[in-house]
Amino acid sequence: MNDEYDVIVVGGGPAGATAAGLVAEKGHRTLLLEREKMPRFHVGESLMPECYWPLERLGLTERMKSSKFTKKKSVQFVTANGKESAPFYFHEHDPRESSTTWQVERADFDKMLFDRAGELGADCFDAARVLDVLFDENQAAHGVRVRTADGQTKEVSARVVMDGSGQQSLIANKLGLREDIPNLKKAAIWSYYKNAQRDEGDNGGATIIMHTTAKDSWFWFIPLSDGVTSIGCVGDSDYMLKTGLDPEARYEQELDRCPGLKKRLENAERVDKIHVAKEYSYWTHQHAGDGWVLIGDAFGFIDPLYSSGVYFALVMGERAADAVSDGLSRQDTSAAQLGSWCEGFKEGSTLIRKLVEAFYTKEFSFGGFIKDNPQFEGNLTDLLIGRIFYDGAGEIFEKMEPAVEHARATSNV
Repeated sequence: MNDEYDVIVVGGGPAGATAAGLVAEKGHRTLLLEREKMPRFHVGESLMPECYWPLERLGLTERMKSSKFTKKKSVQFVTANGKESAPFYFHEHDPRESSTTWQVERADFDKMLFDRAGELGADCFDAARVLDVLFDENQAAHGVRVRTADGQTKEVSARVVMDGSGQQSLIANKLGLREDIPNLKKAAIWSYYKNAQRDEGDNGGATIIMHTTAKDSWFWFIPLSDGVTSIGCVGDSDYMLKTGLDPEARYEQELDRCPGLKKRLENAERVDKIHVAKEYSYWTHQHAGDGWVLIGDAFGFIDPLYSSGVYFALVMGERAADAVSDGLSRQDTSAAQLGSWCEGFKEGSTLIRKLVEAFYTKEFSFGGFIKDNPQFEGNLTDLLIGRIFYDGAGEIFEKMEPAVEHARATSNV
């Protein structure tokens, strides 16, 4: 590890590894620091189809195709009474090969990205914990203090620090930039099962979203490789964790309340412990400053519902890398330059947030809305694919938002 770089990227997840690889590929001296020993466990296994394009730019699509990762060709929804929707097959909307995506074990997927950053020229160190981001008297970032794998502490300088430190969000917490999303104070409890029942054919690798009977929670069903399925439950944080039940008991109780899931677990065996994550939905009110920029979960995280987390991380890593590379070439590491991509990204990501908020409105029915407004089915599929960065991507909300508000008002009468 040298004492000086052009760019230091904090965090070796999808955002950080993408950013480090693409900045290094442009010829800039780049240091990537990951606090855990790679590979490491992480949740968030389902990819949106639009992940194809940043993965292609990184030169990883062929590796993904030849990997053991489960191919994902659809998404499906199950109502509170167990009625299954017709699957949303991505290729029916877009016949290109990019419509087939993957369900990934994040330890393996993130390691692939981390290694790729090294292949593209970044100096990559795992088990290297960033203790602090260093700022000068003008509040411009100029480096980090890091504890390396051998236990030594050193300061490393850089012209730009890219913070992809995940929910730890070093810079946001240091500068007080973090804002919780008040109506998304959720918690997730999940585990892994062997031999859960999957569908035959193209829907066998689908992400399935299943409501519980009272819509107090919902389950994800994500088929992974080797017959293992990730199954998680999401609900309001207070409901999931503060009602007198421990996470294990709450998880089992919600399983009993999910008719769409119970039949899929009749011959299944749980093969892992219970995992818990709580109140993970937040945003930041400033995303870049002189010499620094936030990416990935350090920028913000909405909700696991539509599997947007990894896609957003890849897109942020890619767009921030371009802004940083361009800024370094022009000797401009100002907040305006490093954050020049942020508003465009926020416009697209806000559409997913609106979709999430509609789902959490118990009285609103997506099925009923599309039945009454079939002209928006393609637009909705675009959102599920992750195709959100074009003019008109939010057209559906011109009618959906009033319908959601009406459903809320009706429930309050």
